Amino acid sequence: MIKKILIANRGEIAVRIIRACKELGITSAAIYSEADFGSLHTILADESYLIGPAQSSLSYLNKEKTIKLAKEIDADAIHPGYGFLSENSEFIKMVEESGITFIGPSSKSVEMMGSKTAARKLMQTHNVPIVPGTTEPVKTFSEGLDYAKEIGFPVLLKASAGGGGKGMRKVFSENEFQSAFESTKREALKAFGNDEVYIEKLIENPKHIEVQVIADKFGNYRHLFERECSIQRRHQKIIEESPSIFLNDKTRKSITEAAINAAKACDYFNAGTIEFLMDQNKKFYFLEMNTRLQVEHPVTELVTGIDLVREQIMIASGEKISFKQNEIKQNGYAIECRIYAEDSTQGFLPSTGKLKFYREPSGPNVRVDSGVMNESEISIHYDPMISKLICWGKTREEAINRSIRALDEYFIGGVNTNISFLNFILKSNEFTEGNHNINLIEQKLLKEYENNSDKNIFTDDELAAALLAAHLKSSFKLKTQTESYSSNKWREQLYE
Repeated sequence: MIKKILIANRGEIAVRIIRACKELGITSAAIYSEADFGSLHTILADESYLIGPAQSSLSYLNKEKTIKLAKEIDADAIHPGYGFLSENSEFIKMVEESGITFIGPSSKSVEMMGSKTAARKLMQTHNVPIVPGTTEPVKTFSEGLDYAKEIGFPVLLKASAGGGGKGMRKVFSENEFQSAFESTKREALKAFGNDEVYIEKLIENPKHIEVQVIADKFGNYRHLFERECSIQRRHQKIIEESPSIFLNDKTRKSITEAAINAAKACDYFNAGTIEFLMDQNKKFYFLEMNTRLQVEHPVTELVTGIDLVREQIMIASGEKISFKQNEIKQNGYAIECRIYAEDSTQGFLPSTGKLKFYREPSGPNVRVDSGVMNESEISIHYDPMISKLICWGKTREEAINRSIRALDEYFIGGVNTNISFLNFILKSNEFTEGNHNINLIEQKLLKEYENNSDKNIFTDDELAAALLAAHLKSSFKLKTQTESYSSNKWREQLYE
């Protein structure tokens, strides 16, 4: 059994792993950069070690220093979380060669799925449907244009080594192709150090459906059903849910079988996610495989009752998967909202600063995964996600209503957040009716939000602190014993 785990990450995912370690009786060792001194994950961990300066390249992305530290402190395993080094096949191979256990897949599996073109080719040979397009990088503009004409516009240009929504361009006509091709190559080189680009047929207004898979080193594969991840902005997910009300039993069976086939194709073990695009006729296509734990894994945990991080650690320890496929059931509905420090009315620009007041919601079936507390600093150096709010309900309507209630209770002062925007989305007809696709925010909701929201009520970064002061001092009271204030009305009082 693993006795000590070095957690090669920060923030809420580091906290999540620390908690799993404590429940298993495993010593947790956190790393932190100079910018993260005193952060929540360093306080909760059994041991904490400075890894380097604020810049990720000198701290959380420092492969050699991370492995050297793990050896020095006698850690027998490394958990990468997600992001940073989690899908770096070179790092994973270095960990493997060091004799330390990597809590995740093999370097070989990650390498096989890391190239989008190679992964598409692999899926093709294992009966996993892919979006029509190239399975090799396009070498020249003229070659790409000829192929785009062949499959027909619109097309999507994508970085072969891409991910996270970067290195992507929609092209609707021949006249747009050259400039889009050149800009995609430039962005790909800057973001991934690789300018290879491939072409896919653009599936217009699709759903984004992903399947959670897990496998052990004994050849046992399981799926934990699907997650609906269609609420996105700039190709980044902000609301996820499980199950998807768009899927019927037949489609669910087909897509989960395809996901298992995809995992088997690269001899996968540990937790991973197969992502698909699905058109309005419920025809689905392989998008990519995330060879790590996903940000949105909590919705699967709430619906299935499976602790994915615990399962990851046990599999890495040499154990078999602790459950059979027929033992996993979808129970109720779960929704995750990603809380970002950003301004939804200004192009989602990150908002930095100190959290002057921070209070999380609570109540039945409300979970908050966060890595912050009062006085935490939201830095320019890292992703601006503050936390994840996950709510469960017996029905989807109950999960939505609980999420709205919890968002109303979530108070963050000192930075702008997307809380009111998330609330706006959850209340929209498109979301409640399940008619949304990956373009809903850009095509409709963002404009409606900007036109209709009262910025004095919803976006003032001092609101939470003022609310607390108002409650503690009883600075505003009901005018009569029978009068009650709506949440918006008593918020308005703070500005008088």
